[in-house]
Amino acid sequence: MGNPSFSRILQTLRPDLVIYDYFRPRPSTADALEYKIPAVEFLTSGAAPLSYVYHMFNKPDVEFPFPELPSSLSFKELEGKYIDYLPTVTMKKTIAIGPLVQQNVDGDKNLEILQWLGTKDELSTVFVSFGSESFLSKEEREEIAHGLELSGVNFVWIVRFPTGERIVVEEALPVGFLKRIEERGMVVDGWAPQAQILAHSSIGGFVSHCGWNSILESLNFGVPIIAVPMNNDQPVNAKLVEEVGVGLEVRRNDQNKRIDRDNIAQVIKKVVKDESGVDVRMKAREFSEIIRMKGERDIDGLVDELVQLCNEG
Repeated sequence: MGNPSFSRILQTLRPDLVIYDYFRPRPSTADALEYKIPAVEFLTSGAAPLSYVYHMFNKPDVEFPFPELPSSLSFKELEGKYIDYLPTVTMKKTIAIGPLVQQNVDGDKNLEILQWLGTKDELSTVFVSFGSESFLSKEEREEIAHGLELSGVNFVWIVRFPTGERIVVEEALPVGFLKRIEERGMVVDGWAPQAQILAHSSIGGFVSHCGWNSILESLNFGVPIIAVPMNNDQPVNAKLVEEVGVGLEVRRNDQNKRIDRDNIAQVIKKVVKDESGVDVRMKAREFSEIIRMKGERDIDGLVDELVQLCNEG
């Protein structure tokens, strides 16, 4: 049975189409069908983990056909085989709509971060951010800090703490760290304009937790990824980053799963400035060009499909 409140909304508005996300699948479908309104599920993650989950649910006794399961981004150039497989386990038509990323980054050019980046050489700096929902432990912060210091690479590091925790940045980092890196590093407490930073000409790498939006934005601007996954789908996304050649993952210790400063420094240097990282840098730029060339082509195709669905309804 659907949700009574949502059902009343449908009855009052009588929309031509219902688009719902993962958090409200069943009620929305039931309510829409009751009023003969077409319903479309909008899946915000990629086809690979989705095809795996649906396969395990609908075909638990059948081996998944892609055992490597790298992960996903929602366009064919990265995960075509998973997009093609998804309809066979969902029994529904699937449409890839391309990477949904912010294109307009013409924000406030006077921000201190952007002014500071303007003093650095092209592709000489890494952007370090672990998203708004992943928080480093004290030990992880210290390893990241030492890794950045050992790398010798310029950096902008966005440090965040869980809501309610009153922590002074200076006290959260190794003693003397801010003083030692004051010429080539900038540490920001809280929010920062991620898209604007990634679009800046001085950015040559992104130390990321490999959240979905972060990967999309990084590839949109042709920035290679230094992957430090934390939880949820991030470890799987990090495997994709390596598989398609747009970044490298910082390996954790096999026994205790901890990150190590030396590994962090090594991967940063390889991705940003070493000769051995040329292929990674080139591949990231190639994907940026793919995204630019695709433009809104996939979205236009989706609009045509939705119009046809409404007309049929």
